[in-house]
Amino acid sequence: MSTPVCPICESSEVLVHSDHYECLTCGHEWPKESLADEPAADRVVKDAYGHVLANGDVVAMIKDLKLKGSSQTLKIGTKSNAIRLGDGDHEISCKMDGLAIGLKACFVKKVNA
Repeated sequence: MSTPVCPICESSEVLVHSDHYECLTCGHEWPKESLADEPAADRVVKDAYGHVLANGDVVAMIKDLKLKGSSQTLKIGTKSNAIRLGDGDHEISCKMDGLAIGLKACFVKKVNA
């Protein structure tokens, strides 16, 4: 059986006790049976400044990023079209400068459009 991840900080460093789990990173404790009873909660994605992102938001780059497999660079301040949130390491899917790309939320900020 695999060890669960913390529902608060999503860390995989979890202590297993006889009746509950304890996160080593944030200290959150939760009972073992609560994971099976509750449906999976929606993932909260936050930008580099802690603002919660939602589908359809517009984001801007906070630093220059080289695109893997390309010689192009996304410059600081480049704005996206409406974003889509997804699972995985790169939680944002969007178009910037005509390219469909996947981004990590830590490299963008929410733009009030």
